Amino acid sequence: MAQFFNVGKIVNTHGIKGELKVLPLTDFPEERFAKGSKLVIDTTKQIIPVVVESARFHKNMYVVQFEGFNNINEVEQYKGSMLKVSEEYQTELSGDEFYFHQIVGCTVITDEGEELGTVKEILTPGANDVWVVKMNNGKEILLPYIDDVVLHVDITNKKVTVHLMEGLI
Repeated sequence: MAQFFNVGKIVNTHGIKGELKVLPLTDFPEERFAKGSKLVIDTTKQIIPVVVESARFHKNMYVVQFEGFNNINEVEQYKGSMLKVSEEYQTELSGDEFYFHQIVGCTVITDEGEELGTVKEILTPGANDVWVVKMNNGKEILLPYIDDVVLHVDITNKKVTVHLMEGLI
């Protein structure tokens, strides 16, 4: 069975012609919501394959129309659902770029060999991402994704080596 990854959340309808307002949850919204893109709507009860007919950026969201959906009554039921992309349609990234799902769950080890815990989630506040690490003692720390802190990422073995700057713990 294919694995799916979140690319957006359907937050509302837009107009009466079947368009949906989508909050993007991807680093590649122009690619994910491009005409012809194959996505799925996950309603938690069913997975509905869809193809993007058109999309435009409007007020920090994308207004998306899917092929075969031409009326507000056909799409209103999908409000609150997640839009996902199949693993097979993910873009290859360069060596120093990673998808969130590749980082979340990685074991975090200091450059001195101490195991800190596991990456729980990734925040995207602005200038750089921040990795939330649930430490082995139950506490959480925030690690900025910058070269001075994150030294090495080993996706294959799900391990991240970090340098703890003074004041991080």
